[in-house]
Amino acid sequence: MKQFHTRGQVISSPVVADGQLYFGSSDHCLYALDPATGSQKWKFKSDGRITSTPAVSGGVVYFGSYDGNFYAVDAATGQLRWCMVRNLGCVYFGSGDSNIYALDAASGSLKWKFKTGDVVHASPAISGGILFVGSWDSYFYALDAGSGREVWRFKTGEDPVIHNQVGIQSSVAVADGVVYFGCRDSKFYAVDAATGKERWSYPNKGSWVISSPAVSEGKVYFATSDSGLFHVLDAKSGTPLYSLDFKHLAFFSSPAIAGGTLYIGSHQGRLNAIDLEEQKVAWTFETDGSKKNGPAYTKDGTPNYEAAFFDFFYDDMVSGVQKMLSVGAILSSPVAAGNTVYVGSTDGNVYALM
Repeated sequence: MKQFHTRGQVISSPVVADGQLYFGSSDHCLYALDPATGSQKWKFKSDGRITSTPAVSGGVVYFGSYDGNFYAVDAATGQLRWCMVRNLGCVYFGSGDSNIYALDAASGSLKWKFKTGDVVHASPAISGGILFVGSWDSYFYALDAGSGREVWRFKTGEDPVIHNQVGIQSSVAVADGVVYFGCRDSKFYAVDAATGKERWSYPNKGSWVISSPAVSEGKVYFATSDSGLFHVLDAKSGTPLYSLDFKHLAFFSSPAIAGGTLYIGSHQGRLNAIDLEEQKVAWTFETDGSKKNGPAYTKDGTPNYEAAFFDFFYDDMVSGVQKMLSVGAILSSPVAAGNTVYVGSTDGNVYALM
């Protein structure tokens, strides 16, 4: 096991492209490392936290920052190619101003923007010239990628009692003419990519589905947040094939599949490797921060809300969440390249596991 330490939390998911490993950190920097040795090739400093996952294409790395800007930097050198300032967004990306933006990749000029009813945290996917993305307004959108014209929209559920049981935070997977995504209404959806009609949905007993799905060999894989369940469904029918109960582990990280093994991280700082043929956990890795979790979690992984949030749950919500993040949570999604799995953690490290 190797690791590279930054000066902030690593929520950004790492990306391996053209022989380099790219990721952002809340220390305001985007890093490029040699994936074999973990040595730093270069870093680019913005004026805000970088929690977005970078995209690499044509020798350019694209990413957004909490400074409100969207950057394009040279993948080999880390030199700035161009920067789009606040209110102009990013290349095929959602924004906190409720818009979905499309920018010219070469120049950064605005091609089009589309207004949704709330913030857009999910990453879009493009298939067949159509862009698919969900919004916190509880709608899932299909847009023409060239013009930004709306093709269709799909309405998810809303909880009339608990106000925050709404919105789509999960990014989408597209396979065989179907789009798959989770929702904060506690359901997982399969929607026809051409028509926007529901194929099927799967209930999750009041638990958000924030983790994005993976689709492979006719099966769809996803995990829940509050209930700590990992589900495998038939991609065509939505029929449950099997589930693994991780008890109190909360999943915000999205799964990655390589060589018959699925990798997914938990809020408690554990990276789980699941053998898909045996349908069981093959091994678990704990981040450095999770080994010093103190009072935030009990030994079995149960969140210790009294210790984390004191006596006033809502008054101390921000403080409590920061305590839980400080224990090395894995919100970043793992990436597998060759025989190595890379993952970031809120303890400030990026880990390379072989």
